[in-house]
Amino acid sequence: MRTTADQYVLGDDIAAIIFGVDGIVVDVDRAAAAAWKAVLDPFLRSYAVTQEAEFKPFEVRDDYLGHMHGKPRLDGVRAFLCSREITLPYDDLRGLAGREEELFLTEVRRYGIAPFTSTVRLLHAVRRSGRRTAAVSVDWYAAELLTRAGVTEMFDVRLDGLDAPGTRLPGHPEPGLFCEAALRLRTPPGRIAIVEQSLAGVSAARHGAFGLVVGVDRIGQAAAALREHGADVVINDLSEMRLPAGPTMAGRSRPYELIAQRAGPIEGTTPTNMSSTS
Repeated sequence: MRTTADQYVLGDDIAAIIFGVDGIVVDVDRAAAAAWKAVLDPFLRSYAVTQEAEFKPFEVRDDYLGHMHGKPRLDGVRAFLCSREITLPYDDLRGLAGREEELFLTEVRRYGIAPFTSTVRLLHAVRRSGRRTAAVSVDWYAAELLTRAGVTEMFDVRLDGLDAPGTRLPGHPEPGLFCEAALRLRTPPGRIAIVEQSLAGVSAARHGAFGLVVGVDRIGQAAAALREHGADVVINDLSEMRLPAGPTMAGRSRPYELIAQRAGPIEGTTPTNMSSTS
């Protein structure tokens, strides 16, 4: 079992990194969990009345982290309801997911949203090294999240769900958004690392034949699934990623190399934990 002292060093053949937005660049868990509780508690109370059953409220740690963290909304709410032995038609699931999205954005616009400190530090190191960066998301509001988190200018390319209709790009698990980002980065997929927390995002990266697929498992429950969907390595936090020591890249290309070694983190980087959602 890998310890927190293990550091993954990107090979110097990696010329660019594409970051997922939710859970990788910005910490969405607090706002998302609060929105789901606001949506699901009234639903569960009403359902309990109609079924003459005991009302059991939505629990952030057991329910959100156990069934919904890192998943698309529809998949997450379906998994949660299955855990309660509740089956709903697709349109009802979509209605719950849509209401949660509205409340999530209201929460973000009211209270703001923060980037992960370790991600910001890695981004600074990546840009100092001469590598290019992109932020990619299937969500239509991802650009707003980056702006509110104050990290927009740290990316050479930003691509989200609003771009997909205009370019006719399919969302994850198809690799279209990542491939479009690679084109805009002017970098071959084989020289790009992708960092994602969702299973669909990891699958998309693998289908696109990208040079390195890094899965992020912040709560320690999805490592096996991330590997099954195509992650080359799984980390708990981006403080575990390092760049090669030495000068910046000069257009060199050599076979991809991933090194797991015990070493110190990027200068100034300390591991961060997921914000409490309780």
